[in-house]
Amino acid sequence: MFGSTPQPPQIPPAKQPEQLAPLPMPKEMTPPATANRMAIVLFSGTIDKLMSASIMATGAAAMGMDVEIFLTNWGVWAFRKDDYLTNTRVSADYADKRGVLLEQIAAKKVTSWMENLEGAKEIGSVRITACSHSMTLFDLQLSDLEPIVDEVIGVAAFIERARESAMTLYI
Repeated sequence: MFGSTPQPPQIPPAKQPEQLAPLPMPKEMTPPATANRMAIVLFSGTIDKLMSASIMATGAAAMGMDVEIFLTNWGVWAFRKDDYLTNTRVSADYADKRGVLLEQIAAKKVTSWMENLEGAKEIGSVRITACSHSMTLFDLQLSDLEPIVDEVIGVAAFIERARESAMTLYI
C-alpha cells in the first residue's frame, strides 16, 4: 500500500497471424505472356471507337508487335462490306458532338479507321477475326465482311491467343 505503485499485469503481445503466400499456378496453366503481342476485343461499331482501335493497332504494328483484333457484336456489324463508307455512328456519350467530329474529320482529311487497319496490316502482323457467335446472331458469313477480316473463330480460340498477349484492350 505504501511505497510502491502497483504495476498492471504484463500481457504478452498478441500473436500476429502468419501471412500465407498464394499458391502458384501450375506452370502448364499459365503460358508466358508474349511481350510483343497485343490483343484487342472490338465490341463497338461506332467510328470514335473504331478509330481508337485502328490507331492502337497501327501503333503496335509499327512498334513490331503482333496484333490480334477480335470483332464481336457491333464490332462485327461495322465490318460488313462497304458499311465503313457510310458509318457515321458515334458513342452515345458524345452523340451531341457528332457533327463537330464529322466536320473535323472531313476538314482535316483524316484517314478512315478502315484505311488505318489496312495500313497496319501492311506494316506489321495484324490479324482481324470475327466472333462466330456474333456472326450467327447477325446471319453473316465471312464473305459478307470486308476482305480485311481474316477468319471467323470462336471465343475460346481468341482467349487462347489473347492469353499469350502482353496486353488485352476492350474497345
